[in-house]
Amino acid sequence: MPTATPVAPTIRAPRAAGSAPAAAPPEITVTDPALVKRAVKAAALGNAMEWFDFGVYSYIAVTLGKVFFPSGNPTAQLLSTFGAFAAAFLVRPLGGMVFGPLGDRVGRQKVLALTMIMMAAGTFAIGLIPSYATIGVGAPILLLAARLVQGFSTGGEYAGASTFIAEYAPDKKRGFFGSWLEFGTLAGYIGGAGLVTLMTALLSDDALLSWGWRVPFLIAGPMGIIGLYLRMRLEETPAFAAEVEKAEKSRPKVPLREMVAGQWRALLLCMGLVLVFNVTDYMLLSYMPSYLTSELKYDETHGLLVVLGVMVLMMVVQPFAGALTDRIGRRPLIFAGCAGFLALSVPALLLIRQGSLFAVALGMAALGLLLVCFTAAMPAALPALFPTKVRYGSLSIGFNISVSMFGGTTPLVVTALIGATGNMMMPAYYMMAAAVIGGVAVWFMSESAGRPLPGSAPSVEPADR
Repeated sequence: MPTATPVAPTIRAPRAAGSAPAAAPPEITVTDPALVKRAVKAAALGNAMEWFDFGVYSYIAVTLGKVFFPSGNPTAQLLSTFGAFAAAFLVRPLGGMVFGPLGDRVGRQKVLALTMIMMAAGTFAIGLIPSYATIGVGAPILLLAARLVQGFSTGGEYAGASTFIAEYAPDKKRGFFGSWLEFGTLAGYIGGAGLVTLMTALLSDDALLSWGWRVPFLIAGPMGIIGLYLRMRLEETPAFAAEVEKAEKSRPKVPLREMVAGQWRALLLCMGLVLVFNVTDYMLLSYMPSYLTSELKYDETHGLLVVLGVMVLMMVVQPFAGALTDRIGRRPLIFAGCAGFLALSVPALLLIRQGSLFAVALGMAALGLLLVCFTAAMPAALPALFPTKVRYGSLSIGFNISVSMFGGTTPLVVTALIGATGNMMMPAYYMMAAAVIGGVAVWFMSESAGRPLPGSAPSVEPADR
């Protein structure tokens, strides 16, 4: 199996006879292209599995409400189902506070293998839970427990996966390789939502209610085994291996206080960047389908197909945008996304509200392409905010607090704002406010493209050695 060289031998230029000794250049890491690709696949698959569950749960929520909650009021059933869904966001920061510091202590690869097992187990378990009609109140309790396991494990997944890819990738291609993490996000969501749509079309309501709903969740079992196999085959990242070598025997324990108080500026920047990233992400992929059907009375099937089409478009553009960040930098692309949402959110929503299929698709596509500015740049930009010894922990804490406070609450907050004001343009104003906060964060962040990660040696491809 190919291996990466955690710390390559120091490369020195020949010295002319009689000249003074030259200062030794810094050590470098020479990456193994085959190993880098395997690391990207293993990390992206975990993200895909997380969003596969997200897509399945979102689009089969009505059926889950009938299965797990008392019959009677369909609205109450749906609210209960989404309540269990939202509960996972409450424990994400706790998962980040556990898995993040653990990843800085024992290694990224070990913790990512653990989060993969927990995610797969939680999703698979939902497919095995008996219905409310069979075991009564135990059914929703077990559903909530499974969702809490999923949320807890997710708290260590994204930060760990982005850190893993960033620390494996060569400095000049970190944006390109990092962009595949969000490619996995889109692929997982499309897979989950598409599978539910297909099963809904092929199965009768009775078949879907009795056994069909279990199939998408049970698929998580084989997916988890494949992902675990890929992650277990990988070695520790070169940057973490170098930290271990510096400490000789074991990684020194970094207090949680140092991960927060010692990194307060980077944490604030991280939370600001994650805020604009996730508010716009959840607005487009989670809230807009509901907005089209409930607020604009748009046909549900057409609304779903439009959203899936936009995600396919984003997948096509994603790797190219990631490579672009390696050439022009992360800051210009993120800033362009913030400026775009500030200037185009209102026009895009007005197009969507016009109602024709072409106008809706055009408005959604505009928002989707602006979102790519974040999905392509963030996986490389966020890990570069923190030094190696606290990267996993600090990023987990900042990322998950921001997602839980702002990203996951976006559908609920926007719905409440529309209800309180009667203003149907609230989604656009909310994205514009997030864009302003993201723009301020971009202004204060440093450019990281083409540069070594803080606390790590330069990382190059064999051809650049």
